[in-house]
Amino acid sequence: MSDLGELLRKARNEHGLTLDDIQETTKIRKRYLEAIESGDHTVLPGAFYVRAFVKNYSEAVGLDPDEVLRLYQHEIPAGPVEQIVEPSVVRAPRRVKSQSSEWLGKIGFNVMMWSFLILIVVVIWMFVINKDDGEREQLDNSTNITEASEAPVPTTENNGSDTPSDTPTATPTPTQAPTTVAFGSKVGKIDQYDIGPAGVNHKVQVKVSGGRSWLEVRANSNTGEKLYSANAEDGVVETYDLTGTIYINVGRADLTEITVNGVLVPDGDRAGSKKLLLYPVVDETSETEETPDSTVETGTSKTE
Repeated sequence: MSDLGELLRKARNEHGLTLDDIQETTKIRKRYLEAIESGDHTVLPGAFYVRAFVKNYSEAVGLDPDEVLRLYQHEIPAGPVEQIVEPSVVRAPRRVKSQSSEWLGKIGFNVMMWSFLILIVVVIWMFVINKDDGEREQLDNSTNITEASEAPVPTTENNGSDTPSDTPTATPTPTQAPTTVAFGSKVGKIDQYDIGPAGVNHKVQVKVSGGRSWLEVRANSNTGEKLYSANAEDGVVETYDLTGTIYINVGRADLTEITVNGVLVPDGDRAGSKKLLLYPVVDETSETEETPDSTVETGTSKTE
């Protein structure tokens, strides 16, 4: 048995899976799976299928397929090298302008320029004529015999007694901020997300659909209290309250949907494993307000 086959068999036994389970998950024939574990790659149809089968096998047992292929590349035959053929550049033939087309172009350009100049002259002439007519009308209207007097505006006395309005003012109802899922950082192979806003009871839902997938949920970190650890069947839905940090590890990200209050948490959506840490955002304002109170109480007790 090869080192690669021993690694895959050990991971399969740790998850309590049989070759029939792997065959059902990866759709790879059982005799091919046995050949991979024994290291007999001659049974497989070709070098390309060896790499593809090893990658699917690794994902089914919760291993990183890229890391497995990198560590055991000396045991896996290399795929065929594709020959890259550079396309030849075909230059378009240049168009030869005839003398007649150049002559017509010059005539058209000259006609356009003269039309534009004539239009400018006409606009200036119309502006001058309208200006003279407006000045004459203004002189005729400026000689008024009598000036019109404005009618007095009636004033209302105010006794200083303002009647308050009996209409009650409506108090606005506070609206809850929408749930936010923001990528924080990446530590190793674990993606960390900050869940907001603070002070809200967030519901985390993990749903498996389309097939069987490995699912592991722990509190606080990847070594914390185990909340769920099994091969989840199609249709399994797990819900948790995000009162603290939650660690989630899935074997098939394309078969798993993770949401917080209905907002989707991006997990890559590919046929591979994914590890996530969900952090609830803490209200920093409440923490800074509590710090001075505790300091005052400590100082008072020392004085007494």
